[in-house]
Amino acid sequence: MEIRSTTDQDRGVFVDTLHTAFGLFPETPAEDGGGVWWSAFEMDWGLLALAEDGRPVGTAGAYSFDLTLPGGALVPVGGVTAVGVLPSHRRRGVLSAMMRHQLTALRARGELLSVLLASEATIYGRFGYGPATGTGRLTVRRHQAAFGLPRARGAAGEDAGSVEVLRRAECGELLERVYDRYRRAQPGALSRPPRWWALRAGQPPVSSAPRHVAVHRDADGVLDGYASYSLEGGTLTVDETVAVDDAAFTALARFVLGHDLVGTVVFKHVPPGHPLRWQLADFRAGEVGGDTDWLWVRLLDVPGALTARGWFADGELVLDVEDPFLGEHGRHLLTVRDGRAECVPTDREPDLSLDVRDLGAVYLGGTAPSTLVRAGHVTAHRPDAATRADALFRGERDPHCLHWF
Repeated sequence: MEIRSTTDQDRGVFVDTLHTAFGLFPETPAEDGGGVWWSAFEMDWGLLALAEDGRPVGTAGAYSFDLTLPGGALVPVGGVTAVGVLPSHRRRGVLSAMMRHQLTALRARGELLSVLLASEATIYGRFGYGPATGTGRLTVRRHQAAFGLPRARGAAGEDAGSVEVLRRAECGELLERVYDRYRRAQPGALSRPPRWWALRAGQPPVSSAPRHVAVHRDADGVLDGYASYSLEGGTLTVDETVAVDDAAFTALARFVLGHDLVGTVVFKHVPPGHPLRWQLADFRAGEVGGDTDWLWVRLLDVPGALTARGWFADGELVLDVEDPFLGEHGRHLLTVRDGRAECVPTDREPDLSLDVRDLGAVYLGGTAPSTLVRAGHVTAHRPDAATRADALFRGERDPHCLHWF
């Protein structure tokens, strides 16, 4: 078997092989090459696995994104995508060979981290990825959707802003601008490169699927949020709500919950623990469902990744990190002072022993290390180790990722 990089000339065979692996048929792109979810593939970061006779039997790709870390730092990451093996060649080591090749290439590019969305939760842990953010769905029955708090921007007072309804085709530049402002302040968020918007690659509202968009502006007329939605059969479904603060989110939620001819409003991609449900007069009016993992994180450079993010408590931990897939092991002294970290090799006895996938799961602050200790994933060697780790890894806000890739 051979693993080789792809070029633009391989796009057709790459797309055909990937779709065959998943039992699908490729959509036809628009005349400009856009309008389908795979149109933004970066073929210089694609891989083809070839059988001995030269036939393609597997694919793997990566996008170039920026990831927002706790503390606001932006770091380039490889967004792994388009991973598939033909049914006739599964369980022959093809996937492992592609993953090893890809991780080596990403590391050589200087990436500290790699991220992905997992089609199946059992696949990528063995390659060192851990689930770092979650997302869910909030379904609200409109006749019970009265708010129990004042119409507020913050804690009290009327919303001094405004909401305007546009069609998706009218507001691409506006969406791009407000999403970019939002993602720079949201830990766990990924950039949406301009070519994604230009090619309409992905899911709504990036894609060209017809949608209405409620656009919110603050009291000064500055765009600070949007909600992309569709209405069918009495159910209004919000693809995503992007807001730079809770007040803008609340204003957009009030707007869609007040829509006529609607029995139910479904908010997709709501962060775990979002306050919207608590703002309703009837707590049971909002039903939480569809709770699932979303962004998976894999550390490629443990010291580099730990020193890149911001920290919100002082302290130190000795982390003994195993990376079984790449056959690596390291013991690191993590010391945090005034929001910045130093991470150096050490021979001190460890506070925590963990797999690199578990370090990925806690890295953005969305999973408490103590949870993984209780689950048996992480070993705490001192009684207070898990508590100290919880305090250190906690971010300024819960991480969340909206972007689909």
